Amino acid sequence: MTSRIPDKVTLDGLEDKWNSAWTENGTYRFDATKTRTQIYSIDTPPPTVSGSLHVGHVFSYTHTDVVARFQRMRGREVFYPMGWDDNGLPTERRVQNFYGVRCDPTLHYDPAFVPPFEGAEGKSVRAADQQPISRQNFVELCVRLTEEDEQQFENLWRHLGLSVDWSHTYQTISDDARAVAQQAFVRNVARGEAYQAEAPTLWDVTFRTAVAQAELEDRERPGAYHRLVFSRTSDGSPIHIETTRPELLPACVALVAHPDDERYQDLFGQTVRTPVFGVEVPVLAHHLASQDKGSGIAMICTFGDLTDVIWWRELSLPTRPVLGWDGRLLDEAPPGLESAQATAAYAELAGKTVFSARERIIELLQASGEMEGDPRPITHPVKFYERGDRPLEIVTTRQWYIRNGGRDTELRDALLARGADLQWHPDYMRIRYENWVGGLTGDWLVSRQRFFGVPIPVWYPLDDAGEPVHEAPILPSEDALPVDPSSQAPTGYDESQRGVAGGFIGDPDVMDTWATSSLTPQIAGGWRTNPDLFARVFPMDLRPQGHDIIRTWLFSTVVRSHLEHGILPWKHAALSGWILDPDRKKMSKSKGNVVTPMGVLEQHGSDAVRYWAASARLGADTAFEVGQMKIGRRLAIKVLNASKFALSFAGGVPIPLDPAAVTVPVDRAMLAALADVVDRATAALADYDHTRALEVTETFFWTFCDDYLELVKDRAYGGGDAVVSTETASARAALGLALDTLLRLFAPVLPFATEEVWSWWHSGSVHRASWPTPDQLRAAAGDADPAVLTAAGTALAALRKVKSEAKVSMRTEIARVELLVPEAALAGVRAAEPDIRAAGRVHALTITAVGDEVVARGAQLVESAPTNA
Repeated sequence: MTSRIPDKVTLDGLEDKWNSAWTENGTYRFDATKTRTQIYSIDTPPPTVSGSLHVGHVFSYTHTDVVARFQRMRGREVFYPMGWDDNGLPTERRVQNFYGVRCDPTLHYDPAFVPPFEGAEGKSVRAADQQPISRQNFVELCVRLTEEDEQQFENLWRHLGLSVDWSHTYQTISDDARAVAQQAFVRNVARGEAYQAEAPTLWDVTFRTAVAQAELEDRERPGAYHRLVFSRTSDGSPIHIETTRPELLPACVALVAHPDDERYQDLFGQTVRTPVFGVEVPVLAHHLASQDKGSGIAMICTFGDLTDVIWWRELSLPTRPVLGWDGRLLDEAPPGLESAQATAAYAELAGKTVFSARERIIELLQASGEMEGDPRPITHPVKFYERGDRPLEIVTTRQWYIRNGGRDTELRDALLARGADLQWHPDYMRIRYENWVGGLTGDWLVSRQRFFGVPIPVWYPLDDAGEPVHEAPILPSEDALPVDPSSQAPTGYDESQRGVAGGFIGDPDVMDTWATSSLTPQIAGGWRTNPDLFARVFPMDLRPQGHDIIRTWLFSTVVRSHLEHGILPWKHAALSGWILDPDRKKMSKSKGNVVTPMGVLEQHGSDAVRYWAASARLGADTAFEVGQMKIGRRLAIKVLNASKFALSFAGGVPIPLDPAAVTVPVDRAMLAALADVVDRATAALADYDHTRALEVTETFFWTFCDDYLELVKDRAYGGGDAVVSTETASARAALGLALDTLLRLFAPVLPFATEEVWSWWHSGSVHRASWPTPDQLRAAAGDADPAVLTAAGTALAALRKVKSEAKVSMRTEIARVELLVPEAALAGVRAAEPDIRAAGRVHALTITAVGDEVVARGAQLVESAPTNA
């Protein structure tokens, strides 16, 4: 054994050493022959492959890995796959910047295409200067770049020590993932759960795609109220409204006020004329109108915000669209603006951006005297796509939706019941789910007008006039999946019929990235390709994720599982918090305040960074704290050094882990205390409280190092006697049992340091060892009281204090000293007296029961012999 303990212990290089060994030995390889009850399956979050990970990923994925390692050591066969979320807008944007290109679906594929830039150069290319390329060329570049990023991600995850079976990986854009997403969608359509509708849609004008309710965020933006003058149709008297969107005046279809607002009772049912355009619109009542906002009466435009959509729908109003997909006002005036006055006014705005149209309409209003005063500046929340840079608009488009309870009370109640059945960690996160489901205002919009994603698997027949018949979609058979309607013809047609009367056309859209990610249990578990595996891992045990995507990833996965399987997709949900920068702001790429993790891992060591992550409870937002990493590194180094010290006492002789050999009271007391730690740590980890488990283990470990090791080291050495005394054998056996237990307790958090020490005196991997139980420890401890160790440690501390105050070495001997000990601690101190005298280097020790704390009195130090200069 001695030859396996290095002369000098270090954390440096342990990541590479043990990652290689784990790969070679298949330490984390999943055994697919195990039964469902033997398996613990994890629906691992697939990180978005769009450049680089940040330290927040390291934080949350460490939480998951602690669970995986704990469950594996408890005897469960852990299904712990890793996926890559490589489709969607983040990847497209990165490809545009990286290669200096943009997608133009009207262009033909060029098999010899070479991108104009690659890497940093491409980031300097303005969007207007990006080279247009075909969709197929663009997708090929997306695939190329994501494959490079995925390898970098895997290298980082391995360095962090994730105990993933790297033979179980998946991509959300792979053939299998696309087939899974399309099969689930086809079944949704067949059951009436997915449908098309032409309706007002939240629209990002930069990406030119629809955006779902779950992808919105409010941002405070400056704006201004403009006081406009409408006129009664009957007598021309003025009606004042205040609006922040005067450019939408040509889209006005009504005015609205609260039905209880006394100011407008005589106006309800009447009509008014719009300023500048002179269009007659009705004045209506609705309970959503705010009496204390502006003048209390508002324009209803199609569409300025989501409230406009509600009013438009519930009041059965006409549509008067003015905004196009590019964020500019349409070239042609909308229906209802047929008069010469209206068309002339609209011509002043046609083709302009929202900003330019606003400036021009203000000029027209001021010229006509129909705007009172100057705009009044305000700051107000404006809706943005979470990844977008410009405010969202609302345009009317044809889109695909999946029912999610937003318009179906029965389905809403069923999904709320699913949330109630799920075990949440922490439990208070449940309310976020309930608030989200209860506040839904519409179904889930799943189609996107983008390029790198899972194609909507639908074609439409064309009538005799060449117009698509959307009411009769053509769906593929499941065995034909995956399909791409933009390049494949449906069954019964050929390519010559594409786009011609009597032929067909493919749906040009792709699915929202969440429509694929919501099926990660089915993709990773082999729903389509490996039904035997799927039956063994689904429904899964755990969904780990960030609390900020409960409304998107968690909820959408519950929806898909409920609709397809009629069950929850997992039993538990573990929600990690955000990582905050020094200003207590969330770290995110969009804010530019992220810390990339590889440098942190290399500087402090993976175990140290994992310690920082595991020190934060689930659900809690946590600061990026280098100081905590330094504490973790100190702990990992102490594990190495203390273990080497403890193992050195036996002089190369194997340490028997024999409970019967433990006979000395202080040894038995230490093991009794450790048995309680095992109970508490196990209960905490079983309840997904890794922080509590680490806390109780670490607290005991430092007591073990600072007190117990110091107390017993002389006895454990045994004075070099050939015959090992009973007392020495007791100390060595206790040290071995404690070290064996502590390494396993620390293993989920400090996998590299614990594996290193384990290899010095055990075969196999600590990560395949069984989780410690208190049974063996209690068998050794008998009826010992853990307070004996506490009392002995307190007594030793009192002796150390004497030397510290005298400013002498801790190795200085004490000729005589009296310990004043509280009555409650007296038995413990007397039981450990031989070890206290040896550790404190005391010749004569008197123990007196007095007082309420342990105090050393009358100490006489032995002076050291003078050294020669």
